[in-house]
Amino acid sequence: MTDRAEDIATDPGAAALCAGPDEVSVRRWFAAYGLFLLLAGGAAALLLAREPWAWSEWRSRPAEELLATTSDGAKLLLYAVYMSLCCTFLPLPTGWIVAAVATREAAVGPNAAATALLVAAVGAAGSTIANLTDYHAFTWLLRWRRIGQVRRTRLYGLSARWFASAPFLILVIFNIVPIPVDVIRMLATTYRYPRGPFAAANFTGRFVRYGVIAYVTYWLNLGQWAVLVLLALAVALGLVKVVPAAVRRIRRRAANEAAPNVSTIRQEFQE
Repeated sequence: MTDRAEDIATDPGAAALCAGPDEVSVRRWFAAYGLFLLLAGGAAALLLAREPWAWSEWRSRPAEELLATTSDGAKLLLYAVYMSLCCTFLPLPTGWIVAAVATREAAVGPNAAATALLVAAVGAAGSTIANLTDYHAFTWLLRWRRIGQVRRTRLYGLSARWFASAPFLILVIFNIVPIPVDVIRMLATTYRYPRGPFAAANFTGRFVRYGVIAYVTYWLNLGQWAVLVLLALAVALGLVKVVPAAVRRIRRRAANEAAPNVSTIRQEFQE
């Protein structure tokens, strides 16, 4: 076995590099994404046209009054569209709108639990769409030879081996904890992690994250302060519970993979 073959057999980064065409239809995704924005935005516009307040009052009336008088369908549709736009290439903040839709004035649910579930589900779906947009955009960029060379770097090889130890769990954790730049999303795309598990991990992590924000906002009636409380809770959750558990699991898997294969040693000894 050649050195290159050994690298491919033991290094998931090298295996991804030599996997051939990525077989991802970027054009098809962006066509579907554009259709979603058109339909969801159009439906939201139609619902807003039926609201009791005039467009001229948008700036003059308090936001609380507008939220209270706007239909739940219009609010949730606008919320989903906004979240679907918040990607790496359009880094719009998300915490404020999650808190806004979850306030008691918005009243998208009869209680804290129902509001948290609804806001978390719609928000996570929108964010998953945005993250899949990143996935396809990064895939397109990696098709350029100079950009694709990143897979040949030592840093990528080390990162790929770490990511391969628990890819789904790592994606979930990094979607729960708020960070300025989601490098894990880029790593998952470069690694060619399948889109199905990628979407599921993104939805799971964002559902937990937005659910916490929504529940705290509604239950404590925090209003605009909910985002700061959410950031504190998310960081605390990641530092105290999620991250240590993930680190232990990753180390355990790495130790198991590094353990010598008894049958291989026995065969070499016999030879």
